[in-house]
Amino acid sequence: MQNTFSKQHAALAVACTLAFALFSPAANAQAMDPNEKALVVDSRGMPVTSGDGRCVHSGFGPAPAWNAACHAPLPVPVAQVVAPAPAPAAVAPVVAVLAVPVVVHENVKFDADVMFDTGKSDLRPASREALDAFIGKLEGLESQPVIAVGHADRMGTEGDNQTLSEARVSTVKSYLVSKGLAGDRIQTSAVGETQPSTATADCKDAKNMTNIACMQADRRVMIEVSGSRIAK
Repeated sequence: MQNTFSKQHAALAVACTLAFALFSPAANAQAMDPNEKALVVDSRGMPVTSGDGRCVHSGFGPAPAWNAACHAPLPVPVAQVVAPAPAPAAVAPVVAVLAVPVVVHENVKFDADVMFDTGKSDLRPASREALDAFIGKLEGLESQPVIAVGHADRMGTEGDNQTLSEARVSTVKSYLVSKGLAGDRIQTSAVGETQPSTATADCKDAKNMTNIACMQADRRVMIEVSGSRIAK
């Protein structure tokens, strides 16, 4: 009879123990984490925590009883908000300003009254200097054809003066070519005594030295060049 009672009490104790294990927080904790081992506690019996607030486990021993400090969920850390780096300052684009060349139209004329002696087609020394100065003015000029016109004074016959004006313009063209101008750019013509620059009333008598000197301006070759150049 006594043995039967003892066996009944023993069975009841086992049942109570199992029920307590199933419904206690410690049991829940053990069920949630079966690998959890015994907690490390200090001299006061308080759980030892790590730097991030987690309880330190010993790695051996039975699962610990449920503990609010160790089994409660850890607060979720608030992500650190990092301010975005300021945008780089806008840099104004460098715009290259190109100088636009200014092209000007120019008309260069040559009209010297010291070119020839009376009845001659040879250049006088002064006329060579005048022609050299004229050629210097053509530097950098994108020119059209060079127009050269031969003239003669009223002394002698009209036919002789026409021939003389042709010889004079041919002499000037040869000199210009010798200085570097292309011969095919030089257009020549001759007008004899028909276009004098002096008036008949000023140079009346063609037989004296005074009248020869008076008509010096008629013994000439007129040159004209039109073109464009870049302004300086």
